[in-house]
Amino acid sequence: MSAEKFIHRQNEHETILILGGTGKTGRRIAQRLSQQGLSIRIGSRSQKPFFDWNDKSSWKQALDGISTVYITYYPDLAVPGAADTIRSFSNLAVQTGAKRLVLLSGRGEEEAQRSEKAVQESGADWTILRSSWFAQNFSEHFLLDYVRSGTIALPVGDVKEPFIDVEDIADVAVASLTDPRHVGKVYELSGPRSLSFAEVAEEISKASGRNIHYKYIPTEQFIVELQQQGLPEDLISLMVELFTKVLDGRNSHVTNGVQQALGREPRDFSNYARSAAATGVWDEDMK
Repeated sequence: MSAEKFIHRQNEHETILILGGTGKTGRRIAQRLSQQGLSIRIGSRSQKPFFDWNDKSSWKQALDGISTVYITYYPDLAVPGAADTIRSFSNLAVQTGAKRLVLLSGRGEEEAQRSEKAVQESGADWTILRSSWFAQNFSEHFLLDYVRSGTIALPVGDVKEPFIDVEDIADVAVASLTDPRHVGKVYELSGPRSLSFAEVAEEISKASGRNIHYKYIPTEQFIVELQQQGLPEDLISLMVELFTKVLDGRNSHVTNGVQQALGREPRDFSNYARSAAATGVWDEDMK
């Protein structure tokens, strides 16, 4: 019997809880697991049973009958108190019968590493996916409006980031959720090359046929623009920290986590840009 068949057979009667199952990584993971014939449960406020990080009474019902959990935290593991919440959830998951936890974390985030430790100390088999910035941030909500406007204006200089395609994260996550060979591993996931935001704008311009520019703006101007958009102050603080602290060059180097987990190279940003452009998401008439 092949290893793939063994792994599938091992998990076919178990249910995997996917927290953030309607988000960028979660929905892709759910689709892949469903295609493998595995039983899944989506953890979000729109599902039944519903799951809400801010409502601990929802956790136990969502965990009922669950053997494995994919953990993503909203809005980000960098927010104060996230690690304590992750610890409480991880401990409850183990108490209710979960045996494996896979955490989506972030590279270079000190607060996120506290959450990683909480998962590692839970008593479950664990895998940590420590990810670079998502390429899909430019086409799915987060920075989409900036691209559609023709100007990506952020408080980031020439710092480079090895943006990773979320499709790669989903592939690594599925392997980690279903294959015991990934237990106890910390995978640092990045794309194959580092790009500045100006270079990202060039890549998107080539792929979309539009003229997209990158513009550096002072942090104070960035805050004012976020306030004008009606964002709450705690989310504004998070955005400022991510753009001014985490994006300081500490994560500019490329890592080999995708190669370690999957035995193949990660997708290049140009491939992502062509795929996204083909959907029409960046077309000028979408503004």
